[in-house]
This record gives sequence, C-alpha cells and structure tokens, in this order.
Amino acid sequence: MSARGVESEEQQKIRFQVELEFVQCFANPNYLHFLAQRGYFKDPAFVNYIKYLQYWKEPAYAKYLKYPMCLHFLDLLQYEHFRKEIVNGQCARFIDDQQILHWQHYTRKRVRLLQNQADKHMMNIQNEPTPQKSV
Repeated sequence: MSARGVESEEQQKIRFQVELEFVQCFANPNYLHFLAQRGYFKDPAFVNYIKYLQYWKEPAYAKYLKYPMCLHFLDLLQYEHFRKEIVNGQCARFIDDQQILHWQHYTRKRVRLLQNQADKHMMNIQNEPTPQKSV
C-alpha cells in the first residue's frame, strides 16, 4: 500500500491472484480440515476475512473460479457449527467422499445428455428433405 493507504495497480493484481487461489482452496474439504485443526476458524479476524471473501460469489468475480464448489464451502464456513464440525476427520472424509460421488454422477449424466443431443441432431439431419435441383 502506498503512504495514502491506496493499493497500486500491481498490488491490486497480486491481492486478486492470492485471494482467488485461497478461496478456491475451500473446495478441498481436507484443506478446511487442516485449517480447523490448527485453530484458524476460532480466530475472529480469520472468520471476518472469510466473510469478506464472499464477494467471490458475485458473477464479475465468480467467472474466474476453476472450482466453483468452493463457493458452497465459502457459504458453509459462515456457520460456526460447520467450522466446529470440519475439525473432525470423519466429517472431512465424508464430505470429500460425497464430493467425489457428485463429480462421478455429474460426469456420467453429462455424457448421457451430450450423447442424446448428438443422436437427436443426427436424426434431424437424416430426416431433412434434400433440396431438389430445378431444371
């Protein structure tokens, strides 16, 4: 920060990159468990920082996320009960397992959906009348 307390363009860029990377780490339940074990979620300043990071839910910022699941965990981290439960290794493993199952199901469902669309498209092409040449 400059003497006036205003960030330079370069500082803003670095802060954006750091916060982008950090908020995306929330998509990993094992990382949340790591933070909880070390007591970060008991620190009011850290909890405040998590509240501040909610701006990533705005479309102007969310479009930069590679792991949008982090936004769901960002929401959950707003609740003290979740912050207390994630310290439990079984809880983190359960969430991790559920996340993997979700991705597997989503991938299979997405492949089926795309295949159905491709099949319909091919049938439409085959059923189109061919243009006749005028003599």
